[in-house]
Amino acid sequence: MLSLAGRPARLCSGPSRREFLRVGGIAVGGLSLPALLRARPGRRAKSCILIFMDGGPSHLELWDLKPDAPAEVRGEFRPIRSSAVGVTVGELLPMTARVMHHVAQVRSVRHGVNDHNAGAYYMLTGRHPADGSKLVVADGPQNFPPFGAVAAKLLPVGKPLPAFVHLPELQWNNGVDIAGQSAGFLGARFDPFVAGDPSLPGYRVPGLDLLPEVPLDRLAGRDGLRQNLDRAVARLGDSDAPGRMSVFQRQAVDIVTSPETRAAFDLAREPQSVRERYGTDPGSDRGLEARKFGGLPHIGQTFLLARRLIEAGTRLVTVMTGRRIDQAWDTHRDHFGLMRRSLCPPFDRALSALLDDLHVRGLLDETLVVVMGEFGRTPKVGFVTSGAGASKNDGRDHWPYCYTVLFAGAGVPGGAVVGSSDRTAAYPRENPVSPEDVAATIYAALGIDPATELHDGQGKPYTLATGRPITQLLG
Repeated sequence: MLSLAGRPARLCSGPSRREFLRVGGIAVGGLSLPALLRARPGRRAKSCILIFMDGGPSHLELWDLKPDAPAEVRGEFRPIRSSAVGVTVGELLPMTARVMHHVAQVRSVRHGVNDHNAGAYYMLTGRHPADGSKLVVADGPQNFPPFGAVAAKLLPVGKPLPAFVHLPELQWNNGVDIAGQSAGFLGARFDPFVAGDPSLPGYRVPGLDLLPEVPLDRLAGRDGLRQNLDRAVARLGDSDAPGRMSVFQRQAVDIVTSPETRAAFDLAREPQSVRERYGTDPGSDRGLEARKFGGLPHIGQTFLLARRLIEAGTRLVTVMTGRRIDQAWDTHRDHFGLMRRSLCPPFDRALSALLDDLHVRGLLDETLVVVMGEFGRTPKVGFVTSGAGASKNDGRDHWPYCYTVLFAGAGVPGGAVVGSSDRTAAYPRENPVSPEDVAATIYAALGIDPATELHDGQGKPYTLATGRPITQLLG
């Protein structure tokens, strides 16, 4: 996996450019998918932006508020009206409230995996993380592939542009890469291009700094650049590295030598007003301690880069909203303060800007936008469900038993609410939806039959998605 980012993130407690060179340079109906697709001609999504709110965002503060519940459930914030008739969101999302007519909410997603790594794997692949008696918690070639890798394999872009991009970097937890980020058994060919943080000062098109001592005009096209990368790898004394790096070289070379691809990564081409609409956060303190307990100053520009990549033809972009050592949405302590100060303001600005921008540019009809986390948060403040616990008066712990996932674009009926939770948002009241169903819906929206058969390196067959598409979202 090619990573041009910085240090990995941790929850509850990819390689940098230099590291690159060190390595080598809802109701679920019974309709078949063909019937669903025949019923919605021209509605297949050309691409997908998957926004992953790593850490587990609280559905009770964002999407499924319970103002009539007891104080220890409803918390400090109240619902506000949105642009979708009869639909409310949390008061911390005033900008997102104005674009909810583009968004469908599934308020009854549920599973039983309470661990960050395993829960993320479940949601990013649609595959239950059981491995014998253990949970899958580390990324690796033995795992089931995520949506982006499958899209890269089955829906190639046909141009020198990464089909699967991951922003801003790979997430870590408890010392390992979170599972479900690499291509798993599909192989390194379909790993994501990890593009780094475009909000950082001096961010450049990924790949341009691979060989800073060799000007591009001295390279004899792509073959010349590959030869220079091979020589750089050979100097490291790792005889196996060139073979491992061939895929990464190809991605980097395509980026370096294709003006169209380089332009897609170049945020300087955007008007400053657009960059500010997404959120630039120029004054944010990026110091270690300042960012240790939340804050998402980078996400505005990563959302904008995701839009540019989709516009250029990338098939699927995964955006992680947390990074480095951020707690992201894992609010075991100071839950309400973090939501108010650090988490919701940049997220609200970035998500609303993305949906507005896609709509204005005519891209929303052909782009599926999905917003999810690995789970939600406990209905009762201070209720402990994990080893990290929850502060008695201001913490919400992990809660996978009911939470909300958003879908927008690609013909999804905006303003729809599929499924519902009980009076405390603890369990689905109607139409429970599984991660397998979410996966089947994403694939169906992209025009991929969930019953497609994949094979691992030993030829063992796997059904792509074992759930059933959420028919209300597919029209």
